[in-house]
Amino acid sequence: MDDPDAIPVAGFVWDHWLLFNIPEDARSLPEGIANEKELPNGSSHGTNSFKRLGYGGPCPPSSQTHRYVFTLYALDTILDLEPGATKDQILEAMDGYILGEAKFSGSYTSP
Repeated sequence: MDDPDAIPVAGFVWDHWLLFNIPEDARSLPEGIANEKELPNGSSHGTNSFKRLGYGGPCPPSSQTHRYVFTLYALDTILDLEPGATKDQILEAMDGYILGEAKFSGSYTSP
């Protein structure tokens, strides 16, 4: 999950959540996923722009609305990466293995 509207504020697209190697038979993710390196289903968290593992919620500057984009990739391989990989490392490892892509976005306005 990333925030492309963070560019004017942070200078880059802010990554709020990176989760990779989600099992191919997964049809959903449970609520409240722990911010652990590896999950019981074999998925791994990457390092987000907060320099932490797991999900970091939306937090645009006061009275601003930002879009949050969830991107899910279907791959024909398991990525040979350690938990804590960065977005750039994940994207590089995925190169040549992407079968499909889905995007969902929502917006949030801070009080």
